[in-house]
Amino acid sequence: MLKRASDQTVVMELEKADITELLATGWRTPEVFTSKARDGVTDIWGIIIRPTNFDPSRKYPVIENIYAGPQGSFVPKTFGTQAGMQAIAEFGFIVVQIDGLGTSNRSKAFHDVAWQNLGDAGFPDRIIWHKAVAAKYPANYDLTRVGIYGTSAGGQNATGALLFHPEFYHVAYSNSGCHDNRMDKIWWNEQWMGWPIGPHYGASSNVDNASKLQGKLMLLVPELDTNVDPASTMQVVDALIRASKTFELVVVPGANHGAGGAFSTRKRNDWFVKQLLGLDPPNWNTMPPPAANGLDDEPDYFALERAPFFPERER
Repeated sequence: MLKRASDQTVVMELEKADITELLATGWRTPEVFTSKARDGVTDIWGIIIRPTNFDPSRKYPVIENIYAGPQGSFVPKTFGTQAGMQAIAEFGFIVVQIDGLGTSNRSKAFHDVAWQNLGDAGFPDRIIWHKAVAAKYPANYDLTRVGIYGTSAGGQNATGALLFHPEFYHVAYSNSGCHDNRMDKIWWNEQWMGWPIGPHYGASSNVDNASKLQGKLMLLVPELDTNVDPASTMQVVDALIRASKTFELVVVPGANHGAGGAFSTRKRNDWFVKQLLGLDPPNWNTMPPPAANGLDDEPDYFALERAPFFPERER
C-alpha cells in the first residue's frame, strides 16, 4: 500500500500477495499466541504450528523449537511457510516457537534476564506460555508429552530443558550444543556471562548439572565443528556416563557446526516419533538413499551468533 504521510490514508494499492495455491495444499498460517511472563506483566509471544490434517478432537504431543541466544529474537515476525517446523508437525505434532525473557529487541529489563544467567533461557516464561496454550486448547495440547530441539545455543537450551525443568520437558534433541559457557568461544560467551568466571558459569552449565537428567536426550555433535568445540558435547557425555545416565549420542564425521542435512533431520524426527508418539520409525537400511535435495531447515548459526557484534568474522 502507498499511504499519504500526513494522515496515513491509502493512495493506491501497489501489490497484493496471493496464497490461494498454498492454502489449497492444506497449509494454514501459524497461530500467533501471547501470554504473560513470570512477572505477570510482560507479554511473551510465540507461534503455534499444527499439522495440515489437524484433528480438533485429538491430543497432540508438543515440540518446541528453541534458540534462546540473547543476541537476538527468533520467533518469525514476517510471512513465511515455516517449512522446517511444518514438516515436523506433519508427523503428528504441534510445533511451537517462543521468545522468552532474556532475548533481545525488547526492553533492557527484558534483555537483562540473560546476564550471567544463560541457563535460564526464558524457561519460566516458556512454560507459562505452554500452559496458557493448553488452557485454551485442552483437547489438543498435550503437556504430558513435551519435546524440545535446538542447535548451537539452542542445543545448550534443549539439553538444559531436561536438566533444569524435568517436570515439564520430557524429550530433547540437542545439536552442536555449547553446553558449558567456559568451554565455548570467549567472544560470544563473555558478552552475556561476564568476567571473571564465577559460580554463575557452573550454575548454567549442562556439564555440571548432567546428573539431573531424567528425560530422553539425544546429543548430536559434528566432528569438525569450527564454531563450538565438539569437546563441549563430549564433556556432557562424560558427565552423563559418570552419573550412570542413559542417552543417545550421534557423531557426524566431517560435519561442521549445525550438522544439518537429511541424516541429522531424520535422526531428530525419528527420535521424536519414537519417544513422543511411541512408534518405531521405518527401517531406513532397507530403503534407497534419498536424493540430494538440499533440504536443511536449520538456520545459519554462525550468522546468528556473530551478528551484530562481529559482522566481519568469516565462517
